[in-house]
Amino acid sequence: MSAPRWNEDPSGGFASGRSPGPTALRIVLGTQLRRLREARCITAAAAGHAIRASHAKISRMELGRVGLRDRDVADLLTLYGVTDEQERRAFLTLVRRANVPGWWHQYSDIVASWFEIYLGLEQASSVIRTYQPQLVPGLLQTRDVARGVIELGHPLPSNDDIERRVSLRMARQEILTHPAAPQFWAVIEEASLWRLNGRSVMREQIDHLITMAELPNVALQVIPIHSDAHVALGGPFTILRFSDPDLPDIVYLEQLSSALYLDKAEDVQNYRTIMDRLCVQSKSPTETISFLSNLRKDL
Repeated sequence: MSAPRWNEDPSGGFASGRSPGPTALRIVLGTQLRRLREARCITAAAAGHAIRASHAKISRMELGRVGLRDRDVADLLTLYGVTDEQERRAFLTLVRRANVPGWWHQYSDIVASWFEIYLGLEQASSVIRTYQPQLVPGLLQTRDVARGVIELGHPLPSNDDIERRVSLRMARQEILTHPAAPQFWAVIEEASLWRLNGRSVMREQIDHLITMAELPNVALQVIPIHSDAHVALGGPFTILRFSDPDLPDIVYLEQLSSALYLDKAEDVQNYRTIMDRLCVQSKSPTETISFLSNLRKDL
């Protein structure tokens, strides 16, 4: 196996000009270590023994779920027969980069660990496809709408905490206007707009949706209230795709106090098929802009 290339590429081998972030780098590094281990026919238990840990820790390392230490990776490389100094240096450089906190670290006191994973994956994505039946997607919410949604989900935090959560959401949205922005494709239900608190808030949100939908990297489709039943009655989901081949597509399913991350090919394909059908059943991106413009006139 050749040495990782990320030590030479400031963008980390991902979309040019946009850092992949520590979460994605940990997953890529874990994938490389798993391939080395399997190529040597070494069990996870034996690898764990080599670094004074359990096979479960090796599994978490290979999945990118935990941070990695220089010493552990160096010992594993020795176990896996990686002796070339340039190759070892490339791996250890990646370890150090993967341990650098992401931009969202300043919000770590108010962000759950399971959501930090998503923030890292969102940062590294090249394509984001999402279906949101209840709410306007977070990446498309106005500040007032974001504040209202956050207040509903966090009724007890102080005003300062609420404002920091709003600031985090606004910071996330910058990814869509970055020079190396991912492709963002969202399908929303018209009903999510009528749930907004007040017509002035609704008008501002619709104006913002139209503005964002006109960006070359954003596609927005709406399902009108009076549409027939469709295939995604199970709830909201997001599919993340990455430009690096070592990162599989991931389906993100957010729950009240946790989240599921699905990366098995069968699961991902199922959600991809559902998303494709939703896009067919929804108004097209061009029709959606007209639909929103007409809705805006009636408010």
